[in-house]
Amino acid sequence: MEKGKKQIVMSGIRPTGFLHLGNYFGALRNYVRMQDEYECYFMVADLHSLTTHPDTKELKGHVHRVLAENIASGLDPEKAALFCQSHVRETSELYLYLNMLAYKGELEKTPTFKDKVRLQPDNVNAGLLTYPVLMAADILLHRAALVPVGKDQEQHLEIARTYATRFNHRYGDVFPGPQAFNFGQALVKVPSLDGEGKMSKSENQNATLYLADSDDVIRKKVKKAKSDSGPTEPNSVKPDYIENLFLLMSLVCEKDVIEKFESDYNNCTIQYGKLKEQLGEDMVKFIAPIREKAESIRTNEKYLNEVMEKGAEKARKSANATMEQVRKHMGLVY
Repeated sequence: MEKGKKQIVMSGIRPTGFLHLGNYFGALRNYVRMQDEYECYFMVADLHSLTTHPDTKELKGHVHRVLAENIASGLDPEKAALFCQSHVRETSELYLYLNMLAYKGELEKTPTFKDKVRLQPDNVNAGLLTYPVLMAADILLHRAALVPVGKDQEQHLEIARTYATRFNHRYGDVFPGPQAFNFGQALVKVPSLDGEGKMSKSENQNATLYLADSDDVIRKKVKKAKSDSGPTEPNSVKPDYIENLFLLMSLVCEKDVIEKFESDYNNCTIQYGKLKEQLGEDMVKFIAPIREKAESIRTNEKYLNEVMEKGAEKARKSANATMEQVRKHMGLVY
């Protein structure tokens, strides 16, 4: 890498479902840090969504909302390229070339493909099978060295590295091998309010706090969070669902507030009603400004179009430089 040149980071955001607290603390907060230190390409993956949601009537609204929520959470279109996948036509060209390096047998073994086949047996389309190839194209198009991914996506990243290696071996060196990246920290997994797993875009909606939730909905959801009658012995080990409540507090509450409830727990005087009331108010204080900012951005279509065009322009410039190299190395320049 040239001295002084920033490393390239690339990540995609699916325009399905509403962003929630888990998305914020698990990914978005890191993206906001990355945009100051790296050359970042953050893409709304509208083409990916077609593999599972072929009806596009509501897609524009979803794209606008996810962009608005990301900007409201701190992503700056002046710093990072925030763009829509379908606005960068070079993606489809690289996707086509990489498909020539992808083998049916290995694609059919991808766990996410098997999951989707089980979920949508009547819509097992070629796009679903080659989903990892399109994901590889998104990453390799910008010659990204770093890709912020969760554990569930690491296999897709491994596949992207495989295609980069195959291309380089067959045609000559163009692509770096992209690596998983999260500032060297373990990703924060935000627990659901019912104590079952983590917050989710589509499942257990009553136990998930969305960035679009109203103040009253936030309070009601927190109030219903799983708890019990409290410990009977001093300094007891917390059950998982109580540990979850304290983890949620650690995200939004002041240190002295957490210390007070920790002390109450250890002294067997804790009142979960008061803890949840405090947690609900602090969640409202945290989520409300993001929700209000996102709503004002979402309704400003002119601004969102400018953001998407500016982002696509940056992304196309990067993509075009890569594709010139790809065509040249493949011998497709006549």
